[in-house]
Amino acid sequence: MTALMALAASYAAYGTPLTLRAAEWFIAFSMCVLALLKLQDVESFSSMFLGYDLLGQRWVRYAYAYPFLEGIAGVLMVAGALNWLSIPVALFIGTVGAASVFKAVYVDKREIKCACVGGSSKVPLGFVSLTENLMMVAMAVWMLAAHH
Repeated sequence: MTALMALAASYAAYGTPLTLRAAEWFIAFSMCVLALLKLQDVESFSSMFLGYDLLGQRWVRYAYAYPFLEGIAGVLMVAGALNWLSIPVALFIGTVGAASVFKAVYVDKREIKCACVGGSSKVPLGFVSLTENLMMVAMAVWMLAAHH
């Protein structure tokens, strides 16, 4: 759905669905939707997130802040506004998330559920969650290079 939303927004704004901005919007819209799923039950999300997130395990408030940070970064990236804020936030949470998932799945060989789509998820932690975090990092790096 977020890919289709991005293509539709690109068509509405530029008269063609296939633009570089559509690719940026796809990632930003995905961040917003994933944040929305997490925000449905922040308590449940944070409990599941603490099972594998390296920073969350050391600083529990981060687990509660994460969905808000992801949502704020996504909304700002959709708007192309306040890049000085959205880029470091996405880079930070994406990097910590990727390191956490990599350690839990590929180093510790744990089989646990991912909090990526909210706290009641049955999605296994692994390639999809790692890709989500790496896409956030890629978007931040791309925006840093393209907009500065």
